[in-house]
Amino acid sequence: MQHEPDFRGFLGALTARVLDGGDVSLDEAIRLSETESNADIHDLLAAANRVREKFKGNKVHLCSIVNAKAGACPEDCKFCAQSAACDTDSPRHAFVEPEEVIKAAGEAHANHARGFGIVAAWRGLKEGLLLDEVCRAIEALARSGTARADASLGLIETQRVADRLKTAGLVVYNHNLETAEEYFPNICTTHTCADRVRTIQFLKTAGIRVCSGGIFGMGETRRHRVQMAFALKELDVDIVPMNFLNPIQGTPFEKLTPLAPLEILKTIAVYRFILPRKEIMVAGGREVNLRDLQPMIFVAGASATMIGNYLTTTGQLPQKDLQMIRDLGLDPDWGGHWDDDNRERPRACEACAPCSAAAG
Repeated sequence: MQHEPDFRGFLGALTARVLDGGDVSLDEAIRLSETESNADIHDLLAAANRVREKFKGNKVHLCSIVNAKAGACPEDCKFCAQSAACDTDSPRHAFVEPEEVIKAAGEAHANHARGFGIVAAWRGLKEGLLLDEVCRAIEALARSGTARADASLGLIETQRVADRLKTAGLVVYNHNLETAEEYFPNICTTHTCADRVRTIQFLKTAGIRVCSGGIFGMGETRRHRVQMAFALKELDVDIVPMNFLNPIQGTPFEKLTPLAPLEILKTIAVYRFILPRKEIMVAGGREVNLRDLQPMIFVAGASATMIGNYLTTTGQLPQKDLQMIRDLGLDPDWGGHWDDDNRERPRACEACAPCSAAAG
C-alpha cells in the first residue's frame, strides 16, 4: 500500500484542530477513511487515541443487554437473524417477566456493566397493553438500582410513547440509524431511515439520552460510513455504537465478506475524529472480525464496549474483556451513580451513604 506523501502533515493539522475543539469536514473525514497505507493507518490510530484521551480520559464505559423478546420480528432487515423473513436458528420467545430482567441485570452488574438494556425484536412500540408491560419492566429495573435503565425497543410511533418511557425511568434508548440514508433501502424495505430519525427526535424531546450508531460491512462504501457519522453528529446523539457485520447463515447477508481488521480500526478512528466528545462504543462483531486485535479498538478511539453476550451470538468472556481493558492501562467505568429519577451524576466514591440509600 503506497504512502500518501502529505498525509502526515494533513493528519497532524487535523489532529491539532480537533484537540483544540475544532471540527473536521465531510471531505476531510472521507480522506481519512480512504487512506490505504499501513503506516498512515497506524498514524491515524495513534492520533485518534490522543483525541479519545483528551475528551474521554481513560475510562471505558461498559454496557450489557438482555434479549427480552426474541425472534419473529416482522421487519425485513437483511442483517438480522431475528427477522421473520430469515430462516435462522435464532431463538424465539415472548416478552420476559420483570423478574428475569432484574436477574439478568444483576449478572451484568457483576460484570461491571454500568448500563443495562432491555432489547426486544419487534417493529416498535405503540400505546396499549404491550407498552404497559414494557414500562413495568423498566420501572422494576430503575427501582432495583442494579444498573442504569436502558432499552432498545424499535420504532416509537408518538411522543406520548416516548414520554411514558421517560416516566417509567428509562435513561438511554438505543435506536441505530444502521447506515447512511441513501444506502438504507439496501438493508431494509419495511421502514425508512426517516422513521428511525423521527423515533430519535421523540426520544430527545422526552429527555431520554440516545444511543445510535450502525452496522458496518453491509456492502456500504466508505463515504456512506462517513455520511452516517455526520448524520449522528447532526442529531447530537449521546452514545455511538459501532457494530461490524457477523454474517449469520440464513440471512440475506450470509455470504458477505467481513471487513478486514485494519479497515475496522480505521473506521473507529475516523468516527472519533468526527465525534470527538461522544461515547463511541464498539459492540457486535468485534470478536469474530478483530480476533487478536480486539484491544486495538481503544487505541483507535473507542471509549466504550459491550460486555457479555449479544442478542443471537455470544461475546467474549467478561473476565477476559475486563483484563484486556486493564492491561491497556484503562479503567472500567462501572461506578457511576444516579439519583432517584435515574439521572447520572459524577462518581464520588465506591459506595457513599447518600447513593447507597438512593439505590435502596
